[in-house]
Amino acid sequence: MKRFFGNTLFFIAIALGLFTGWIDISFFNHGADVISELFLRLLKLISLPLIFLAIASTISGMKSPSEIRSMGKRVLMYTLGTTVIAATVALALFLLIHPAQSAQIVDKNFILPEESSGSYLSFVMNIIPSNMTQAFAEGNVIGIVFMAIAFSASILFLPEKNKEFLHVLFSSLFSALLKLTGFIIKLMPIAVWAFMTLLMKDLSSGNGHFQNLMLYLICVVGANLVQGFIILPLILKFKGISPWKTFKGMAPALSVAFFSKSSAATLPIAMKTIEGRVGVSKKVSGFTLPLCSVINMNGCAAFILTTVLFVSTLYGMTFTPMQLIMWIFFATLAAVGNAGVPMGCFFLTSAFLVGMNVPLYMMGLILPFYTVIDMVETALNVWSDAVVATSIDKEIKALPEMADQALVD
Repeated sequence: MKRFFGNTLFFIAIALGLFTGWIDISFFNHGADVISELFLRLLKLISLPLIFLAIASTISGMKSPSEIRSMGKRVLMYTLGTTVIAATVALALFLLIHPAQSAQIVDKNFILPEESSGSYLSFVMNIIPSNMTQAFAEGNVIGIVFMAIAFSASILFLPEKNKEFLHVLFSSLFSALLKLTGFIIKLMPIAVWAFMTLLMKDLSSGNGHFQNLMLYLICVVGANLVQGFIILPLILKFKGISPWKTFKGMAPALSVAFFSKSSAATLPIAMKTIEGRVGVSKKVSGFTLPLCSVINMNGCAAFILTTVLFVSTLYGMTFTPMQLIMWIFFATLAAVGNAGVPMGCFFLTSAFLVGMNVPLYMMGLILPFYTVIDMVETALNVWSDAVVATSIDKEIKALPEMADQALVD
């Protein structure tokens, strides 16, 4: 009922925004300007810390490198590999369809960053900030991601007591930030009204982008479908596993994932289904699926990469081949750190755009479609989890010592 009520508020906000933007009354326009600016400031408030803490709390909670053996290394290899592939597929579709072609949003408050001289060298130099606070002060998202990875990875080499303390610290800070995120979500219908009002005002002035939005949605959904129906089945086929039998076996869990839009809520059903209907051992299922539900976010990576490139390109920003490749890396890391964030993909994408100083009202137009996108993404994530678990189970059973241990268990 709460989910239904929340979705109803979204549709009401969209309808009101369409109406108030169409009638073009200064009172509503001014109110939309104020609300959208306040919402933008709230996003800026949480954006950069959200990226840092999401990555740091996730990586610092992993096992030490010396303890990552057999099954752990396989899980990381498959999950990170499939997420990178998902982001790569999204980039390929974006370049092929080019949803922002022949369109550009004119915003007098947006200043296009100057092209830095030195090309790749300047880009690499920009990754490493000169001090710890510079990246946050300048909104250098690339530098923040680098610091989060470097700092949290170094924690893995600390003594267990220190590592546990820092992991708890980052996780606690991240949890506090999630509370603030939950408050912002409650204000989302008001923000949707404001963004839709401003967008309709622009459309009435002849600045329409509906065609570009439709092409964007084809990119996002298409990337998920290619990953789910082509890439992941090919992985199973390569391992000598029937994709169709695995898909049929996981159908109940995939249905729950699609309608619940929650990988965590689907986890118990996914574990029961993959053990009883697919034949994966309880040992592999109990280790792999919970870990995959945290770090295996194929759909989120595709959404982040496509949306960042789409919105920023609409504002006239361009990306070098090197930068496009780096965005595959950034989208993968952000997706890994997304676990536990309500509407995490949407907020992390907004965080990247805020860090790039790109206005966010196009995100308001994307927001009404995000419910459907989120359903497809969640089903894809659970399907990817099943593919990873099934592949690892076959590898583990092929190892004599692991097979013997599984029989003992």
